[in-house]
Amino acid sequence: MIKNIKKYNGSESVVYILSDLSRIDALEIADAEKKYAQETLKEKNLVTINLYGKHCFVVYFKADKPIDEQREKIRRAGCSISDTLNAAKQKSVNIIDYSGADMCYALAEGIELSNYRFDKYKSKKSEVTLSDVKIVGNADKNEILSLNSLVNGVYVARDIVNEPLSYMTAKKLSEEVESMGKKYGFKTEILDKKQIESLKMGGLLAVNRGSVEPPTFSILKWEPKNAINEHPYILVGKGLVFDTGGYDLKPSSSMDTMKSDKSGGAAVVGTIVALANAGVPVKVYGLIPATENRIGATAYVPEDIITMYDGTTVEIANTDAEGRLILADALSYAKKYNPELVIDIATLTGAAIVAVGEKNTAVLGNSTEDIEKLKKYGFNVWERLVELPLWDDFAEQLKSPIADLKNCGNRYGGTITAAMFLKHFTDYKWVHLDIAGPAFTEKNDSYRGNGGTSVPTRLLFKYFTELETDK
Repeated sequence: MIKNIKKYNGSESVVYILSDLSRIDALEIADAEKKYAQETLKEKNLVTINLYGKHCFVVYFKADKPIDEQREKIRRAGCSISDTLNAAKQKSVNIIDYSGADMCYALAEGIELSNYRFDKYKSKKSEVTLSDVKIVGNADKNEILSLNSLVNGVYVARDIVNEPLSYMTAKKLSEEVESMGKKYGFKTEILDKKQIESLKMGGLLAVNRGSVEPPTFSILKWEPKNAINEHPYILVGKGLVFDTGGYDLKPSSSMDTMKSDKSGGAAVVGTIVALANAGVPVKVYGLIPATENRIGATAYVPEDIITMYDGTTVEIANTDAEGRLILADALSYAKKYNPELVIDIATLTGAAIVAVGEKNTAVLGNSTEDIEKLKKYGFNVWERLVELPLWDDFAEQLKSPIADLKNCGNRYGGTITAAMFLKHFTDYKWVHLDIAGPAFTEKNDSYRGNGGTSVPTRLLFKYFTELETDK
């Protein structure tokens, strides 16, 4: 928990943040330690001093360097501090910010996000003793509320991603949505298979055909009384709780991380949890179509023709291009709300990783203004976006001789053709985030951890919390 206190009592571990090395003289440490810190910080941005019973850390950033990059270095320093204090079984740390740039919030965020563990299935649990992160001095109460709410939302999203299919079925995901709604005060509605069939959501039903588990369609509604918007912003998240590829079966090595194919849906839940917890005055809805993509006696196969929720017929060219099918039904469904903007989030294409790297998100859409805002905030929270074009000639690959569309084209420009498929089902302001790269990591990545990262929960929370000032 991040807190604000007025004065540091000197008995607990402390972190000093500096942007000017001459300020080392103000630190409450011995002269020899000040000298050691000053020399070390010429080469590094973090120095650790073990004071036997507590630790003193000094974090340094160069004020003449790009502020977003420096903020990210501060968060990463927070991860090192978290690791050190948990190893030493410390319970509290105090942050004293001499930088003049409010870097205390980034440091607190880095520490708190680094405390996340997913050890539910381990006999020996990871011990996290660090429970209090105290910002010393005059801190912004709203900023602290936002940070605690965001950290909570990130934890919720990560838990959903990290749960295996043996637990997190589509039905269990919908139950998690309902539980979070009751806990944080947003409305939920869960459509079961019978209701999905009555709505003729052909994309979601086709992908589900190989599974013995039924699909769900979760609707989340955060509707604060003081909302600044009349029409809702809508988040659509891909809820593929596991993806085998269907009869276009994935290689086993590509299936190893497919519990992460629900990362888009998880980010929707995490974002709305954070917004509701913080009381952000923006009306935001979430739509999460959820199922598995399995092989089975009744599974859909290449060359099948399916009819989508909006009546579009689709020829199945590849059963592993399933995410766009369930998203398309949700994007069509979103029209009923007359939305201000729709943002869909999905681990959609391996081509996105090839195009923009494993740590960045591909962004496409028809709302230049919102894409630019998201790109700006992407640097701010270091969930960076790389924009790809939506050129009409890419739609040529999706033409079918026997249906309105094919569900995928050839191997070239796969991220763009997937977005072009989704575009067909939109007639409103829309942004598509392909998070195939950064949604999940198989090795420790600082404060993002190991496993589900929650990307782009932090970005979306920043976007919505800044809406009032951005208008």
